[in-house]
Amino acid sequence: MDKKIEKILEIWHKRFESENHQYSEFESSDIEYFVGCLLYNHFAFSRALDTMKTIDLSYDFLSECGDEYDEIQDIVKSIEYEKEEEKLDFLQNYIREAKSKYSADELYLLNRLEYHVNAMADRYKSGVDVVQVDFQNLRNR
Repeated sequence: MDKKIEKILEIWHKRFESENHQYSEFESSDIEYFVGCLLYNHFAFSRALDTMKTIDLSYDFLSECGDEYDEIQDIVKSIEYEKEEEKLDFLQNYIREAKSKYSADELYLLNRLEYHVNAMADRYKSGVDVVQVDFQNLRNR
């Protein structure tokens, strides 16, 4: 895993070891999910759905992530790639590696993020920009 990402995960896993910082229904995999969201927001993908240009972080998580948040934001901002496809590859690799650390029962949020990112990756591969979401088509999948 990328050294910068390892540093972020180390900082937040250490903080959230304490039950004093854990919120209702906290799972360790939440940390990987929210780091993925920070990366997603930082990369600002042009082919993201209009309703998904950014992903909001949970208030519960933000209220408990402490002063370390600023340090982590600085690390995230230092991760730069010129091409969006490189950013996408980085994020997809991160999600795969993060998912490998947890059991299937702990992957709900990471699976949601992966589904969205992989759908966006399909748009990059096919060269298609999304004009609108076809909910009828999604339902038939």
